[in-house]
Amino acid sequence: MNATEKFYLPVDGIFDMFTSLTSPSAVTHPVVQSAVAPQQHPKAPSFSKTGMGIIRMVKESWRQPMAHRSSSSSTGRQLSIERQAKRSVDLLELGLAKPKNCHRIVVLGAARVGKTNILQRFLGNDFDESYAPTAEDFHRKLFHIGGDAYQVDLLDAASERNFPAKRRLSILTGDTFLLVFSLDDRESLHHVRDMLDEIAAAKAKLLKLKHPAKVPAVICGNKADLTSPGAVTRSEVTQALGKDVTYFETSAKDGTGLEGAFRALAALGGLPDETSPSRHQLISLLSYQTLCISQRGRGGLRARGHGAPCAAMDPLARRPSFTSDLRLLLKSGSNKNNKPEMCHVQ
Repeated sequence: MNATEKFYLPVDGIFDMFTSLTSPSAVTHPVVQSAVAPQQHPKAPSFSKTGMGIIRMVKESWRQPMAHRSSSSSTGRQLSIERQAKRSVDLLELGLAKPKNCHRIVVLGAARVGKTNILQRFLGNDFDESYAPTAEDFHRKLFHIGGDAYQVDLLDAASERNFPAKRRLSILTGDTFLLVFSLDDRESLHHVRDMLDEIAAAKAKLLKLKHPAKVPAVICGNKADLTSPGAVTRSEVTQALGKDVTYFETSAKDGTGLEGAFRALAALGGLPDETSPSRHQLISLLSYQTLCISQRGRGGLRARGHGAPCAAMDPLARRPSFTSDLRLLLKSGSNKNNKPEMCHVQ
């Protein structure tokens, strides 16, 4: 090697060189071999272990500054947001949304009618051909529209059909309902009719009405993409459910009718049209939290016209405990003397 030639290796390369010195195989790198071969030192392995320790120390000390280049102020803000993201976000508890902007949609219907895929469409996800029984039955989507924050909880209560008290609690705490049947399954239509009757009776009992309450529900006849000669007709739906129901023929696969169904749900719940998936942009949860906090810092969420409509999914959202739902139910059923009424779950 030329005496004036400078020899450079990256740290990882040097580490590999020392590793090779500890192996019994011969050194094959031509430059390293010319530099090491003349020194037939019997303690080369122990020297190599020492060198490896030094190299490890150099590597760690070299890499540590790379992770701390940001300023202390921005780092503190980022850490604060990350801590918030480690738990489910409840805008009402955090004071970032008004009570009227927090809404719960309860989804009901027979098995295999496409409830999960319709829910996934609302959440902004694609259609999934494979079928699996619903395991994740609760979702939370957070919106930022016109300077206001909105929280929409979606509860798929279909799995509670064998637990009447549990299902009744879900019904009583629901604000609006999405009822789904399949156009190729008349039995699923009859199931929706029974659910409408159950919801109406439960709400009437809670509100102490003499007659069944009008159910704030949207009915979806799903699987409209399937061409079947024996499919359920619109006249059959009218005959089974009545003329006053809000009904859409939909397809979770190709999106037919879903936009109208989602807008009808928003109208029933007093939510903006921008809660429909095609009307807003999905962002990360951390970006959403940053947006809400910055809006509050500029005078509150009442300041309108800031930014396009956007939404974020809360990946840590879990169904509120039954104790929480019972407390909410008893609070809504309290009389003027603030004495809780009897529980209507049973």
